[in-house]
Amino acid sequence: MAEVKVPELAESISEGSIAQWLKQPGDRVEKGEYVLELETDKVNVEIISDYTGTLTELLAEEGDTVQVGQSIAIVDENGTAAAAPKAEAPKTEEVKAEPVKAEQAAPAQEAPKAETKEASSTQQVIASPAARKLAREKGIDLTQVPVVDPLGRVRVQDVEAASNAPAPVAAPKQAAPAAKQAAAPVEVNDDRIEVVKMTRRRQTIAKRLVQVQSEAAMLTTFNEVDLSAVMELRSRHKDSFVKANDVKLGFMSFFTKAVIGALKKYPLLNAEIKGDHILKKNFYDIGVAVSTDEGLVVPVVRDADRKSFAEIEQNISDLAVKARNNKLGLSDLSGGTFTITNGGTFGSLLSTPILNAPQVGILGMHTIKTRPIAVGDQIENRPMMYLALSYDHRIVDGKEAVGFLVAIKDMLEDPEQLLLQG
Repeated sequence: MAEVKVPELAESISEGSIAQWLKQPGDRVEKGEYVLELETDKVNVEIISDYTGTLTELLAEEGDTVQVGQSIAIVDENGTAAAAPKAEAPKTEEVKAEPVKAEQAAPAQEAPKAETKEASSTQQVIASPAARKLAREKGIDLTQVPVVDPLGRVRVQDVEAASNAPAPVAAPKQAAPAAKQAAAPVEVNDDRIEVVKMTRRRQTIAKRLVQVQSEAAMLTTFNEVDLSAVMELRSRHKDSFVKANDVKLGFMSFFTKAVIGALKKYPLLNAEIKGDHILKKNFYDIGVAVSTDEGLVVPVVRDADRKSFAEIEQNISDLAVKARNNKLGLSDLSGGTFTITNGGTFGSLLSTPILNAPQVGILGMHTIKTRPIAVGDQIENRPMMYLALSYDHRIVDGKEAVGFLVAIKDMLEDPEQLLLQG
């Protein structure tokens, strides 16, 4: 027998939740074949089997939290041992369930309860994934759920019926999970209120944002930039750019180049605090925030200082597609040195972005609005954008932060400087 274990994922990830088993006991698996999908704080990862054989046992259920290195399934490399146990379980329960003709069946259920308790670690309770999930949410012991299925399979309706019955004997054992959910989902009786459990990723986002605000001395400074020159440059070259590079010339490549130029002038904004030390990073891996259905993710454009405008635009486009299709890998998300977030795509006029720890700086872009601006002695309508820089005041002083933002403004208002900064 061989064990399928949770592999090393990334330096910052030590656990995950089982989102979905792709194989079930009795299924044939090949070496390198996916057996489950694991939801981590950052991305969903498909875990493979390192062995060829038959999957005989699942050691964790969908929704369970598992640690790196933990055994989660058993594979019989002989390939035949699993079939019999899988068929036996229904047969055993079928014999007990067959005489059951009416509600008086409760006594007949007692013997299987005791057996299942002893064998809970070997998954003797037969239940659909949806029933298991509902039972976990309601704090119900599956071994205490009466079933009506002739094969003894616990279904969603069985769990619902059990939840409306008097509290089971095993309730004290489930007290901790129930308290964790503050009992609100079960107690809400107003049909105008929808209770939705937060995904693991949303819980992590919430926890980290609060953590950043409590641990970092975060401050935000603002400026505005006239994008006339950038827009004129894009207008002149957009057709030839697409023809030459097969990707559109957007604003993000200009802002990424401007950020890199400013980081070279103000390197503390490309640093990290580690205890009593400052880690100055002499490389530029720029994170670009992308909104997905499950929350904000920040994939990273590697070595952005060495990339052309076209390469940056292509990288950002590819990462955004992967993010929205839930195909990002851990390598796409780790190790960024500075982040750019564009709330302007949603119409935001001004905001104060929250740091993406352990980074100490994040630039917020916003929507472009045509506003009357004094140009010399004249008033002209110009395409203006507010910029916001949030930074960690522990190592970045106000003078540096303002200087950084002014440098970005200057380069965007005279985009030829972007070519000079390399």
